[in-house]
Formats: sequence, structure tokens, C-alpha cells
Amino acid sequence: MAFELPDLPYDYEALQPYMSRETLEYHHDKHHKTYVDTGNKLAAEAGMDGLSLEEIVKQSHGKNQPLFNNAGQHFNHLHFWNWMKKDGGGKSLPGALQTAFDSDLGGYDKFRADFINAGVTQFGSGWAWVAVKDGKLEIMKTPNGENPLVHGGTPILGVDVWEHSYYIDYRNARPKYLEAFVDNLINWDYVLELYEKATG
Repeated sequence: MAFELPDLPYDYEALQPYMSRETLEYHHDKHHKTYVDTGNKLAAEAGMDGLSLEEIVKQSHGKNQPLFNNAGQHFNHLHFWNWMKKDGGGKSLPGALQTAFDSDLGGYDKFRADFINAGVTQFGSGWAWVAVKDGKLEIMKTPNGENPLVHGGTPILGVDVWEHSYYIDYRNARPKYLEAFVDNLINWDYVLELYEKATG
């Protein structure tokens, strides 16, 4: 299954002032495109180009680092664009999510603090996540292109803390970027969709 670069689900201005057109152009059109192009080449070389993206991520982990890096980042970014929307974020979670956040993560305010802290304390490049693991929600962080799929979990929310995700808009202020993401950008409907799939 060839990797394909999807169009953004909104226009390049949609996420301003929290994420600029310039960031989206570089991040989507250049960085994500490179993961797609390189991933296709490496998957074909490894004889894995007939597998699903999730299978490629899992099977290349720990065995074919270059392929894993690009396949993992392609998977992460496919969801990342959908985890954001204009006028997103904030405390109004759909009912089933609110219940799960209350029972598993200690409620919205604790989730917000813990999720931002996971992103701030991920040293170097990586991601912060909310994942379903063993039937419960868990906050995780991973280096580089890793994601919860290779740690027994299913991601339902993730934020990219590679510098290319925020440096144009926030310079070195990663905490400000993470606050803006949680408070103004999260697409809770998409998080709910993934949550229902992971727990259904």
C-alpha cells in the first residue's frame, strides 16, 4: 500500500494565529512529503510495500530503523493534521471522552497539565500522546518517530514536538506551543472517533 501525502483538512490559514501558514507549508508540504517519498522507497526495498501502514510501523520497529522512522512519522502526521481544527481545543469534550478522561486521566485539568508536561519533558524530538492501552487511557511520550503502536497502545491524540512543528511560530517556547495546541487547536470529534474505534 503506497504511502500518499494527504491534502490538509483545512486551508493553510485556518489555524492562525496558533499555527501559521508558513509552518503548515513547511511541515506538511516539505517534511511530511519527505517521509512519504522516502518511506515508499524503503518499504519497496524491504518488500513491505504490500502491507498496511500500521503493519509496516510494527514490523520495521527495531529491525529496519530508516523505514520505521519514515513510516512512523507518516502514520503520526496522517493523524496530526486531523487532530487540529479551526476553533478547536478547550474543555468541551464529547460525553464518552469526558467520562474516560475523568475516570482514567483524573479529569480535564489534570489531563491538560500532564499532557503538556509530557510534551515539554520529551527531550529532543518526539511526540506526546493520549493512548488506549489495556482498555484504559494513558498519557505517553516517545522519541523521534515512535508512537504508542509499538508500545502496546493505540493513539487517540498526539502532538508533534519536533522543532519544525513550532519553531517558526514560537521559537524555543515549546510550552507556549503546547498550551496553544490544547487550548485552541484539538479536534475533539476526531479524538472521539479514534477512541470509539480503539475501544469498540
